[in-house]
Amino acid sequence: MSSKRWTEEMDIPPNLLDSRPPPAIRQLTEAQMGVAFQPIVDLQTRRLFAAEMLARCRLEDFADASVLFRNAEAQTATGRLGRLVRDVGFAIAPAVPLFINLHPHELSERWIVRPDDPMNYHEHPLFLEVTESAALDYFDLCHSALRELCSRINAKLVVDDFGAGHSNLLRIAELEPAIVKLDRSLVMDVERSPAKFKIIKHIVLLCEDLGAQVVAEGIETREELAAVVDAGVHYGQGYLLARPGNPMPPTRWPLP
Repeated sequence: MSSKRWTEEMDIPPNLLDSRPPPAIRQLTEAQMGVAFQPIVDLQTRRLFAAEMLARCRLEDFADASVLFRNAEAQTATGRLGRLVRDVGFAIAPAVPLFINLHPHELSERWIVRPDDPMNYHEHPLFLEVTESAALDYFDLCHSALRELCSRINAKLVVDDFGAGHSNLLRIAELEPAIVKLDRSLVMDVERSPAKFKIIKHIVLLCEDLGAQVVAEGIETREELAAVVDAGVHYGQGYLLARPGNPMPPTRWPLP
């Protein structure tokens, strides 16, 4: 019997079917999980600098990666999901430096410190990303365990989505990140906003004083790219330069 006919005969509104619980994160398999790689470009040399590994679940319920990770957190399965993504991703990763997204729960759940984690065997530099909000909400964990992990596997700490909220500059500085990634909200239409341009320029100078470099995320237009280059940003990432893909797509440079 079709689900439509069953619903009609049982007098159950079809929208109740949409309230079914999401699939269990712990039951996801490698066959259901994919990844994409988005290039990050050195804005001075205009060459590939690194790539970010991005989760891509093949289940319709989790086609949106943000939904996937929200459910993982709700099911206390963040560590399990992160390990699954790395198992799939590192098996096909390009031979370049990689940015890997982490949630602090992966540290507390002990998945990421296992000696058989594929991060331990990548032959190129690794950059471990945590969002600005996670870095502040889990500051003690990031300050201790995550920094210790970076030291042990010779990785560098990245603070992502910087500027998306009310930044606590002192707290971020105390984490001593190697790279800060500007949130898309700062980059979007920056050429039309003198205030945004000045903020980005000052962030770059501050980060350089603290020994960090800056990535501009979400670059989608030539005007945005030209503006962040003028502001002194070190690296760029966004659809204008290369979309995420598997295999990793080539980069393009649309400016003269």
